[in-house]
Amino acid sequence: MSTLSVTEIDTALADLDGWSHAGDAIVKEFGFDGFTDAITFIDRVAEAAEAANHHPTILNVYNRVKLTLTSHDAGGVTSRDVDLARAIDALA
Repeated sequence: MSTLSVTEIDTALADLDGWSHAGDAIVKEFGFDGFTDAITFIDRVAEAAEAANHHPTILNVYNRVKLTLTSHDAGGVTSRDVDLARAIDALA
């Protein structure tokens, strides 16, 4: 799978609220009412990621969850990352 150009990433992110391009990844931070809600979200993300066989970097601090998506095997952002970002947004 080939990486997306900066223009392709920017076009994709225009339809993804809150996601940004950072280096060779796309990132978004989610906020929740409390720790349990954040962990419940992480569990749902884990299920979607496993189903897609594509796994984000997940950082959790209390009620905040930061997700970083990149296709390590391709060396950057691919359509797989954009697809998973859309699926994650649907879970939030």
